[in-house]
Amino acid sequence: MPQPLVTSTDRGLYCPPGDFYVDPWRPVPRAVITHAHVDHARTGSEHYLCAEPGRGILQNRLGPDASIDGLPYGRPMEHNGVRLSFHPAGHVLGSAQVRLEHRGQVWVVTGDYKLDPDSTCAPFEPVRCHAILTESTFGLPVYRWAPPHEVFAEINRWWRANRDAGRASLLYGYALGKAQRLLAGLDPEIGPIYLHGAVERMAKEYRAAGIPLPPTKLVSEAPPRHDWSGAMIVAPPSAHNSPWSRKFNASTAMASGWMRIRGTRRRRAVDRGFVLSDHVDWPGLHAAVKESGAEQAWVTHGFVEPVVRRFRELGLNAHAMQTAYEGEADEPEGGE
Repeated sequence: MPQPLVTSTDRGLYCPPGDFYVDPWRPVPRAVITHAHVDHARTGSEHYLCAEPGRGILQNRLGPDASIDGLPYGRPMEHNGVRLSFHPAGHVLGSAQVRLEHRGQVWVVTGDYKLDPDSTCAPFEPVRCHAILTESTFGLPVYRWAPPHEVFAEINRWWRANRDAGRASLLYGYALGKAQRLLAGLDPEIGPIYLHGAVERMAKEYRAAGIPLPPTKLVSEAPPRHDWSGAMIVAPPSAHNSPWSRKFNASTAMASGWMRIRGTRRRRAVDRGFVLSDHVDWPGLHAAVKESGAEQAWVTHGFVEPVVRRFRELGLNAHAMQTAYEGEADEPEGGE
């Protein structure tokens, strides 16, 4: 039986024949990065390779001194006899699956991905392979997403009702990816849209990449004692219940796949929860693995054991692969 093309080490996922790591959680000489969220793109490695559409965001996150090369989607390169290419993952701008081919074996490392439509990033592209390494962040049958347009309609109705009541709307979503997806779904005719600084920094990268977003203003640029009634303010979860957030007299909401469970909204202490995730849901997870044609499935990041068990029941050769990050905790904002 051929040796695995990807193994788990104390530094991260490693490709032995290629002598490089995928999304390492410790510094390494060569890091292949699926996307720029901090649980996949850590500082300190000597050199980084990512999909070209995500290079600007990765540079923003890792700093100007990080050595980063970008490779267009679908364009292969060879390193130590391993043929590598990036393919859209549909997670956030520039997110990619990594296809690895060596001596007739093809493996795909999905990184984080989703199948739902999203105007702010390239759509997920099924990649045929012998073995797939998939996330399982929402790998339970309860996690099933409604069509995104229905969720955005709910958000806009909530905003309009707050406006009519003379209140602001404070909507929380991760600074990279979720916030920009929320912006793209907002109706700017309802009122003005303001951004937390962390969201604005990432929104600039999206606009530079040609992603259409509605006009926005920075909260920090508003005059003293500004009247926020009717405004929509988009901020990262780290701003919730902070001194910054208490000046708005706002109805609060959070957009996350975790909002599918009512108790999560209570624990987050927000007025509304909107079920909108940038990760694949339970049916999508099964569809993606089936479309890949993989004979082996390696499962990471989340509800690993239930997914492995279900895949085995379906006749797949499925295994768990340990990583440093399990589940979708709030993405650390680094003080943003």
